[in-house]
Amino acid sequence: MTQTAAPESTRIQEIDAVRGFALGGILVANIGFFADPRYAVGIGTLPISEGPVALAVSTLVLTKFYVIFSFLFGYSFTLQMRSWGGKVKARMLRRCLGLFVLGVAHGFLLWIGDILTLYAALGLLLLTMRDVRPRTAVKAGCWIIGVMSVIWLLLAGLTLLDPGAAASPATDAAAAVRAEELVTGGPLDFLRFQVETYPMLAAFVWIGQGPMAMALFLFGLAAGKSRLLEEPERWAHLVPRIMWLGYGVGLPAAVFFTWSSQADDAVQLVGLAVNNVTSLLLATAYVVTLLEAVRRVPAIGGALAPAGRVAASNYIGQSVLACLVFTGYGLALAGELAPVAVMGVAAVIYAVLLALSAWWLRHHRQGPIEWILRRLTLLSSPRPG
Repeated sequence: MTQTAAPESTRIQEIDAVRGFALGGILVANIGFFADPRYAVGIGTLPISEGPVALAVSTLVLTKFYVIFSFLFGYSFTLQMRSWGGKVKARMLRRCLGLFVLGVAHGFLLWIGDILTLYAALGLLLLTMRDVRPRTAVKAGCWIIGVMSVIWLLLAGLTLLDPGAAASPATDAAAAVRAEELVTGGPLDFLRFQVETYPMLAAFVWIGQGPMAMALFLFGLAAGKSRLLEEPERWAHLVPRIMWLGYGVGLPAAVFFTWSSQADDAVQLVGLAVNNVTSLLLATAYVVTLLEAVRRVPAIGGALAPAGRVAASNYIGQSVLACLVFTGYGLALAGELAPVAVMGVAAVIYAVLLALSAWWLRHHRQGPIEWILRRLTLLSSPRPG
């Protein structure tokens, strides 16, 4: 990758479309925990863990879409650097502070799997690395992924030597029942569940997703400095190879990941090691497929881009709507719907948010959460309208 120079950045519809697409995958990955909160008390288990829906979600969605979102965070940081100029340090510090506060509120009030606090912390680390060359950033990201994969493989070896060394956490039946009762009780019961569960799951998110997210931040930083998504003609000739690697290698590896997640501890750890690398291949194939589709049918980008422009508001909005359906804040349907119905709810929520995003942006320049973050970042009130 070679860093290039260009005028001050403007919004890039393709990036917004990819971000809007990633929001759909994140919703599908997360909604199972809202639909069946018993899994939240058994770290290491998967939501909707049986049947074809679970197999499809685990294979095609889990761990694929947060890496896209993480990559776009790093890429967007380069756009902000171009726009902010010499004020990038102070503004990024304030933005990360805002993300952290928002994430804590989100985690305790709505969604125990919140990732904004992690992004805020890693964003500060990315800030310190903002001057690294694209090639160096790519190498650092590869080292992170490689080291994490080796750690998983070493743990797998230790498990073979001592089967009790890395036993998978089990879901206690009584705790699972209590979790469902709290979530489907009144609002105060649900808040109690959040307060009890969020700190534990937040630690799991930081440890489990933190290194990979940082690697993708660095890949996004390198890609943004090289303007890869702004100049797709530079890599258009690689599209067939990306598709082959993504679907030809990444998809079979994703099937192995799903199968291994139901196997013994050592095989699970091997599956995680393989998935660390191959999930990136499949996620990249998804992105390239989407960009090719947008190029051929611009209406696809037009439908997805508004949601991507107000991604933070949509991320919070997903949690609000899921809570209204599944928790004591609303209908309290957790544990009541079949997996197919849960996916139907996810589709409806996603469609509603796509429509709301397009409507909102016809009257406003930013989403409500984006407006708050921008005001804190710039320490000024954005222009209305």
